[in-house]
Amino acid sequence: MTDTDHTSSRKQPGTRPEDPMTYQPGERVALEHTGDPHTLLRPGDEGTVRHYHPDQQVLEVNWDSGSCLSMLLDAGDRVRRLPVPTGGAGWEQVLDAMRVAGAAAGRDAAVWWAQNRIGGRATGDVREVARQVLAGIDDVDPPVIDGLPTADRYVLAEDRDRYAEHAPQGAPAWEDLTGRQRDQTRWAWCDGFDDAAEAEVARQCRIVLHPHGDDRDMSHLAPDQVRLGGPGVFAGDWAWTPNGDGQMRIPVGFVGVLVDTWNGWAVFTCTRQVAQAIVADQKAARDRYRHQLAAEGISGQRQDRMVDESMARLWFDGDVIVADETRVHDDPDAVERISPDSDGRYVVMGRAWTWLPVHPYDCDRIAGDIPDPPSAAAGTSGTPTKGAADA
Repeated sequence: MTDTDHTSSRKQPGTRPEDPMTYQPGERVALEHTGDPHTLLRPGDEGTVRHYHPDQQVLEVNWDSGSCLSMLLDAGDRVRRLPVPTGGAGWEQVLDAMRVAGAAAGRDAAVWWAQNRIGGRATGDVREVARQVLAGIDDVDPPVIDGLPTADRYVLAEDRDRYAEHAPQGAPAWEDLTGRQRDQTRWAWCDGFDDAAEAEVARQCRIVLHPHGDDRDMSHLAPDQVRLGGPGVFAGDWAWTPNGDGQMRIPVGFVGVLVDTWNGWAVFTCTRQVAQAIVADQKAARDRYRHQLAAEGISGQRQDRMVDESMARLWFDGDVIVADETRVHDDPDAVERISPDSDGRYVVMGRAWTWLPVHPYDCDRIAGDIPDPPSAAAGTSGTPTKGAADA
């Protein structure tokens, strides 16, 4: 057990005494006693309440020492509240508590917005709506921003009730606040609401657009963000296909690292996992064309010849990809063997096929491990990191 653990491992009693106390986020407390034998916390250590679970009587605290040990109040842990003065850092704690409360309300409002615009109650192309909203948030586009849930900063009627509900224990009474302090509480609540609502709207839009229903931001993989030596998602310029709703989509995009350009097209390296997906996708494309020809009454050797003249044959020979384009180019020597480099990565038909970086949100599926944004993958030098992906 370390101080980074969120909850003590001490066994909780089968019965719990009633605890009339409650705690609000942002409230300051000091430790009086804990029965955890492994913690470095000592009586008198101070921290800030993160969350309180009244049913379990678990108090989550960010201790000033860096510990995140939660207090099991019904197991004998005890804390005392610290008084909140009206000025200085104490007043900031009051405003922090109001921001936290506003943020909770903002997230709830954003979830309702999502239900009506891109969720179960929405009609039409919700992907396009999500794409426009994300672009508008990135560009701070007023028509988009004005359509998001926002707090009304000039309605005063709810100020007193909000303050009474969310101000931390020991905060000054509403009647004792100056006019400026009352305004500050409202603006803190509204700031928390607006910031959280926008963030939750963006998260909900990313879920709609993400090929795996993930909420991770993939804007760093947009085509205009892909740089030499950096990660991207790639597909052929031939890949765009109408789906059942008539929308042009890319059935599968391939994760790789851009290493060169060729006549304006992308050249990228990829893992064996992705290379196998490219080979499988090429086989699927050949099979679709073969079925199309069969529906047109073309079969036998003529069918084989037309498929081979239209698309290369790709297959693995051990660790080597064999690309047979002899009939595509009417050249008996047009056979390429693609070996992995020293890191086991492949350049599949680079400088031969017209690859492009594409937006992940335009793909129905992504082959390969989706790289995290640079801020979340510091030190990776653009190399894709392990993530949820489909191969």
